[in-house]
Amino acid sequence: MANILTGARQLPAAPVAPAAILEALAGIVTPHLSDNLARREGISGLRRYNGSGKLVGTALTVKTRPGDNLMIYKAMMQIQPGHVLVVDAGGDLSNAVLGEIMKRYLQIHGCAGVVVDGAIRDVAAFEADSFPCYARGHIHRGPYKDGPGEVNVPVSIGGQVILPGDIVVGDEDGLVSFPASEAEGLIAAAHAHAAKEERIMAEIANGDKTQSWMQAAFAAKGLA
Repeated sequence: MANILTGARQLPAAPVAPAAILEALAGIVTPHLSDNLARREGISGLRRYNGSGKLVGTALTVKTRPGDNLMIYKAMMQIQPGHVLVVDAGGDLSNAVLGEIMKRYLQIHGCAGVVVDGAIRDVAAFEADSFPCYARGHIHRGPYKDGPGEVNVPVSIGGQVILPGDIVVGDEDGLVSFPASEAEGLIAAAHAHAAKEERIMAEIANGDKTQSWMQAAFAAKGLA
């Protein structure tokens, strides 16, 4: 039974989004998603540590005391293939809360990647791999294991509230997250956005200084 005490809650993980949704998102760049999410602040300030690979999956969240990873262990035990481990460590960089050993465990159990608003360590192991990892920073000092913490509760990651079950997508440009219920509409909007950009690229290729997409921006502000 889940612990219901605030500060120690361990709630069940949300189900992973359908494979078709995740596969479609794997082919969409984050700027096209962000532009169709009202260009709001979103997740900011985190660095991509993996040398290659794209992050797409369903958030399994954990909120922990800065520098402590005891409850991250509890969260890891709920991981199913397609889950992204999303860790709110308060943005603290004093002690790493995740490293190579935990990375290997998560990979064995099908984790889609990790997002840590805090510090990691064993940077070389992440940079040499395609396992997606985003973190605020890194440090050699290891974690404490005292708690408290909570599993599958709302968390704040780089200025964005992420709920258990939200979809998280990350690539070279950064990270976006959104409710699973918005995925199909967002995929359609992103495809339309990509098609529009293809038309713009074709117009640029004709070499004209005056471009319709520029003129549209000018006209919207009375500058045409």
